[in-house]
Amino acid sequence: MEYKHIKPKKIYEEVEEALHTMILTGKLKPGDRLESVQQLAENFQVSRSAIREALSALKAKGFIDIKQGEGTFVKEFEASRFFIPLSSAILMNKKDVVHLLEVRKIIETGVAVSAAKNRNEQDLKAMAEALDEMKGIHGDGELGEKADFKFHLALSAASHNPLLSSILDQISGLMIETMKETRRIWLFSKQTAIEKLYREHVQIYQAIEERNQEKSRLAMQMHLENVENILSKYFQETNEE
Repeated sequence: MEYKHIKPKKIYEEVEEALHTMILTGKLKPGDRLESVQQLAENFQVSRSAIREALSALKAKGFIDIKQGEGTFVKEFEASRFFIPLSSAILMNKKDVVHLLEVRKIIETGVAVSAAKNRNEQDLKAMAEALDEMKGIHGDGELGEKADFKFHLALSAASHNPLLSSILDQISGLMIETMKETRRIWLFSKQTAIEKLYREHVQIYQAIEERNQEKSRLAMQMHLENVENILSKYFQETNEE
């Protein structure tokens, strides 16, 4: 039987972990100024070089900000730093697209509910502009895909939850990367499909405008299930696995 060799942690890694835990548990709050390198070294009973390495690692991960001449401060949480470490390279076949659609369905129906609850007039205006663009699409797959993406970005912004928006934007972006150019164009190339997709987006918009959370959820679910059906037909027509 083979056993994995356990490597001892370096001193700076232990310091980094300790400071990271203090940030996560709230002992160090956003905006708090950390003690000087000298003071931290004395408190942890380690060398100043170990403290500097630990602080550099925390800065690289976005947890602290080192301001020359002012000191080191705990940073505010930024939703944009939250990312899903997925590569489009592993999402290039039928099964993977189906799995990604399922994830999108779970998250985006919730986003629709949140948007119905939190949206403002500016959010409605952004969604309406995307709908106007979508209405003018006539068989142009690239423009159709861009208008669709614009609508969903406006919808995620209407949730006013930066973390939800960040997650959804990444999934939508990954969806675009995953679906090859021919698939995207095919999705928006047939006029009947374009008209159906447009009507579904209008229904989502109207439900959010009415602040009807359940109606918004159902409208989004119906839309994404239709996208799933369209892609399923595409796979059947092209015999793509």
